[in-house]
Amino acid sequence: ATQLQQAQLATIMAPGISSFETLISHLMSSSNEQRSQAESIFNLLRQNDPNTLVLKLLQVLSSSLHVEARSMAAILLRKQLTRDDSFIWPNLSEATQAAVKNTLLSALRNEENKSMIRKLCDTISELASSLIPDNSWPEMLPFMFSCVTSTSVKLQESAFLTFSQLAQFIGETLTPYITDLHNVFLNVMNNSPHPDVKIAALSAVINFIQCLSSNDRTKFQDLLPSMIRTLTEALNTGQEATAKEALELLIELAGSEPRFLRRQIVDVVGSMLQIAEAESLEEGTRHLAIEFVITLAEARERAPGMMRKLPQFISRLFAILMKMLLDVDDDPAWHTAEIKDEDAGETGNYSIGLECLDRLAIAVGGNTIFPVAAEQLPAYLSGPEWQKHLAALIAVAQIAEGCSKVMIKNLEQVVTMVLNSFQHPHPRVRWAAINAIGQLSTDLGPELQIQYHHLVVPALAASMDDFQNPRVQAHAASAMLNFSENCTPEILAPYLDGIVSKLLQLLQNNKRMVQEGSLTALASVADSSQEEFKKYYDAVMPYLKAILVNATDKSNRMLRAKAMECISLVGMAVGKDKFKEDAKQVLPIL
Repeated sequence: ATQLQQAQLATIMAPGISSFETLISHLMSSSNEQRSQAESIFNLLRQNDPNTLVLKLLQVLSSSLHVEARSMAAILLRKQLTRDDSFIWPNLSEATQAAVKNTLLSALRNEENKSMIRKLCDTISELASSLIPDNSWPEMLPFMFSCVTSTSVKLQESAFLTFSQLAQFIGETLTPYITDLHNVFLNVMNNSPHPDVKIAALSAVINFIQCLSSNDRTKFQDLLPSMIRTLTEALNTGQEATAKEALELLIELAGSEPRFLRRQIVDVVGSMLQIAEAESLEEGTRHLAIEFVITLAEARERAPGMMRKLPQFISRLFAILMKMLLDVDDDPAWHTAEIKDEDAGETGNYSIGLECLDRLAIAVGGNTIFPVAAEQLPAYLSGPEWQKHLAALIAVAQIAEGCSKVMIKNLEQVVTMVLNSFQHPHPRVRWAAINAIGQLSTDLGPELQIQYHHLVVPALAASMDDFQNPRVQAHAASAMLNFSENCTPEILAPYLDGIVSKLLQLLQNNKRMVQEGSLTALASVADSSQEEFKKYYDAVMPYLKAILVNATDKSNRMLRAKAMECISLVGMAVGKDKFKEDAKQVLPIL
């Protein structure tokens, strides 16, 4: 340490806290130089005299008049008490260790600032997680129990917040007190007039349940109605931020311990769907309620068949998700197709609807979800709004993977419904119909290809002529790729003349998205038709070579890569005798 640093250390270690408060304020400084000097002094003090450092932090957090200084001292102390490289506890004297334990608990009793109380709870939890398992802080649990039953709202909430963080470390230590805890939780959630205390108790009980053995856990099942009521009350009184935290914890519970919810499942899922349907709530809150129900449906290995037995809920959830798919704007960026931004105009609701329909269908299976879709989608397809048609087609594509077996049995109904929308006046609906055919070609192949090639291929070919809407053209080419991947050369042969000439036309389009789509489709068609592709080789290869020679700038990197892939697949399809001359020209360019 330099002489200057030694002098600064001496000032900081002197009695009183003003110099140390200044150091703390410099640690929060926006000036890099000031902050870095303060950090050097702090680290020096930590190495040379950890006891003084900790005692100074305790003095500031318990007696400074400035809440920012108290908060920062609590954060800094917590860092020193975290079991990592900075864990200072073993280097402290017994007297300092005793001072830490006593001061933290008395500071919590005396502190009135809400944000500071949270920081104290975090610091206490951090230390207690290290000390309680081997009984090195015997005063801690009695203190928490006295807070929980105290008349002070602040202390009750603090104790539950601390319980919440400590549950995973001290679950076993609390086993003897299970009955008492059960009664405390039940009493607070049913009778406390203070929403913050109830939510803190809810958070503590959820964390605690996950640490118990299944036998002990069942003793807490009768708390579920109170837990759900606490959540809905928080939402009704406008405490959405806190309610969201509780929802996230309940999602964790649904994923890890779904059986805990089994007896009360009808009430619990009913309440969650009510939250999801409440348009007055924030989107984020509603999305969490949906996530809870989907998580429960996905936990089928731990709790088989639990959600399948509740068809009325599946139907309600499907309706909620369908409504979310309507939340889409007709963004001009979608139509110009300058960039590959296929989700232009899509909202957070739309994305959640999209993801959750897929997950729900896979989780509950086709026998459960297909009848619901068959019942709800006709109303969407008969409405005048383009958004409703779009939503129905997107839904068909999203549930196809989970419903593939049932959909194959109802292939005509599904394919007819989708192909009818190829003529819709709105390009986004036509795009969605093509998208659905592409997805169905993957999930319902090869049955779809064998039975409906005579309808699907001409429809896709016609969509490639939609020069007003390059995004539709590009997507038709991509769907051709999906279709041909599950196809035999015999099925493709009669259509090759038409398909190849269309794709070559698209290859000369000035929109890069359309060119890239036609390249991947050509590659796939060549790969699927093999020998049959020979007669098109002389027409196709010059175009592909021209792209390699001309599309050399950075923005065409993807186009070149797709052209290379296409050349190699075409070459493999027609065989080396046909390909070898061109291969000699192409390899030097690569």
